[in-house]
Amino acid sequence: MRRFHTALLSGVLTCAVAASNAFAQSAVTAYENARLIDGRGGAPVETATVIVEGSRILAAGPSSTVRTPDGARRVDLAGKTIMPMVIDTHVHLSPSRDALIRDLKRRAYFGVGAALSMGTDPVASLPVRGETIVSAARFLSAGRGITMPEPGRITAPHWIETVAEGRKVVEELAGHKVDIVKIWVDNRGGKYKKLTPEIYGAIIEEAHRRGLRVAAHIFDLEDGKGLIRAGVDSLAHGVRDKDIDDEMVELFKKTPNLVLIPNLPERGVVADLSWLQSILPADEWQKLEDANRERADAQVFFGIQSRNLRRLNAAGARIVLGTDGNRPWAAHDEMADMVLSGMTAMQVIVAATRNSAEFLRLADTGTLEAGNSADFIVLDANPLENIANTRRISAVYLRGAAVDRSAYP
Repeated sequence: MRRFHTALLSGVLTCAVAASNAFAQSAVTAYENARLIDGRGGAPVETATVIVEGSRILAAGPSSTVRTPDGARRVDLAGKTIMPMVIDTHVHLSPSRDALIRDLKRRAYFGVGAALSMGTDPVASLPVRGETIVSAARFLSAGRGITMPEPGRITAPHWIETVAEGRKVVEELAGHKVDIVKIWVDNRGGKYKKLTPEIYGAIIEEAHRRGLRVAAHIFDLEDGKGLIRAGVDSLAHGVRDKDIDDEMVELFKKTPNLVLIPNLPERGVVADLSWLQSILPADEWQKLEDANRERADAQVFFGIQSRNLRRLNAAGARIVLGTDGNRPWAAHDEMADMVLSGMTAMQVIVAATRNSAEFLRLADTGTLEAGNSADFIVLDANPLENIANTRRISAVYLRGAAVDRSAYP
């Protein structure tokens, strides 16, 4: 009887181990035969394999050198292109929890894996940063940003008027462990006072003392120069009042860690919005189409910023991607505009993936390599041939799981 029990127990254990091994193997998936753009800027791998176990990448590279583990699930992606999910470093998301989560799900739908909300978030939104939400982009936040009083415009940021008030707000933001400090240095066409060099200098100094970085909304060239001299970490817009000069270019060259978020404006030309028609609700798409017209003033405004981006890119500026609003598909428009402004498609992809992840200090995403989170987009066409192909999304994988794209969130 004892031998029978021992044999029975041994059989049960053997079955349990076999089941455990089978489960482990089934959690491994090999995405094979795709073109791979890994986000690091090197030449694409024309026939590649990406091995994913759970939420992590085990290997990514040429199919000739990446071995598919025995028992792995195999997904043939011949004719497709794999690239990292996009990181958006400048958005303004909804203040309520339900709407915020909807915003993050919509971004994941369009292949955006993380987004930094820049300065208009209530304190109540901040805990969402620590949550992992299925089929939703990661959420980062500057909390409530800092500006001079703007009565009648917006009340979400902190309104300050003195150096002491600026330092106190930075102390409060540090207590909330915000991901970055956002300041506005803009008189809004002469309607308001703007932060002075004395005040923004103190804010930058206080933020750095507390281990925080500062991103500045700017409009004018001279404000951009002053902020760079004061040690700002990022310009959250390009210069918008005029073409930049040699001095501005030299300031960027002397400050290699300075990050530029171009946030290019609408081009002011009729755009092809057909790719959105089958995705968005009919009324939402119609509003976009109704506003889709030629605007000469917008063309001039875009031209200034486009030329400035072209020049700073040629000078080797550190460029990331940001869209500045709450249109979840806007990253695809921004990437196309960046190419139009003189960046290569590969430069834009690197800016939107690796560079943006590094700027947000996300160490495990932005590139497709072993150990990183399995955050990637499967495209039906090659974005290096036409950057608009980033819109031709076949599938999105976030933390190794397929994002539900059966319906727009």
